[in-house]
Amino acid sequence: MSAGGEYDCIVIGAGVQGSFTAYQLVKKKRKTLLLDQFVLPHTRGSSHGQTRIIRRAYEQDFYTHMMEECYELWAQLEREAAVRLYRQTGLLVMGPESSESYQQFKDTLQRNKVPMVLLTSDNFSQHIPHVHLAEGDGALVDTSAGVLYADRALRTVQGLFQRMGGVIRDKEKVTDIKPGPVVTVSTSAGVYRAKSVVITCGAWANSLLAPTGLQLPLKVVKINVCYWKEKVAGSYDVKRRFPCFLLTEGEESKEHIYGLPSNEYPGLVKICYHMGSETDPDQRDKQTDRSDIDILQRYVARCLPGLDPEPAVVESCMYTLTPDRHFVLDCHPVHRNIVIGAGFSGHGFKFGPIIGKLLCELSLGDVPSYDLSPFRIQRFQAKTKSAL
Repeated sequence: MSAGGEYDCIVIGAGVQGSFTAYQLVKKKRKTLLLDQFVLPHTRGSSHGQTRIIRRAYEQDFYTHMMEECYELWAQLEREAAVRLYRQTGLLVMGPESSESYQQFKDTLQRNKVPMVLLTSDNFSQHIPHVHLAEGDGALVDTSAGVLYADRALRTVQGLFQRMGGVIRDKEKVTDIKPGPVVTVSTSAGVYRAKSVVITCGAWANSLLAPTGLQLPLKVVKINVCYWKEKVAGSYDVKRRFPCFLLTEGEESKEHIYGLPSNEYPGLVKICYHMGSETDPDQRDKQTDRSDIDILQRYVARCLPGLDPEPAVVESCMYTLTPDRHFVLDCHPVHRNIVIGAGFSGHGFKFGPIIGKLLCELSLGDVPSYDLSPFRIQRFQAKTKSAL
């Protein structure tokens, strides 16, 4: 056992949420250790890949409110690191005009006075070429939305954390957590102690929580991240201001389908189904279900005529889902100095800076900046398996 030491706080899991939490803690002059079980950077979790969508468009007001400050925090990070992390493209939201989901997106944007443009079936093709709007579908654009450069963002925040004196130790798997006034964290390389611990380890959350007597109702699914080839180069290009898009539901799907303009792979458009098949995070390569790709192929063939309806590249990612698809941001019900950020349900990346701030506040015992009632563990209480 070579490693070890005393810290104010240990953050377990160096994805976007853990990295931003560690960064916020070190900014508050806390001696902070950030641990990850894999060699960084890696593609085994939920924070890798070159791009994510950033948007204010949501069905719930509380997410739209959080995103207001989150945009400011992303801009602050860009200034601090002198690096570009965001590109404004707008987000096109489409869905059956009469559906509850589409109406909620529209109402939330209007209620919160988010800059938006409503499109009609008459003017849709002028504004959005190479996309078929299904009959009966409404369309709107959240104009400030765009693309986040995910890998770059992760590297940036980890770099700033280290520059400010934070310690990252990768390739260290946590083997045990012993609660107490000082928490003891054992890893494959050593034993560490800290006044507080923050667990942000995505698909591995429940295995880390087991020694603390808590299990959350989390389901891990593997997503096929698909890239589709343009028939004519540049048709769906980010430089030509083709927007990100989100289909709330359609002929093919009950879950969202989302897409980003061609950017990271020239001539390839990223389009994914917002759901996958259940998997074990350590065995995910054995999960070969392609039912989400079948849904996407039908959608691309019907609505995106400028793309080949067969994916050119398929990568993978994991979502850790809660039953209501809202995050878990809370202290452990018994051990209050163990803080949990989990269940980001495939839409947490854009919130990284604000989640880091909130988890930092929880670990320091400060009053959180936002009402965390939608994210509390007690909402699962009846269903939460607990050995407490």
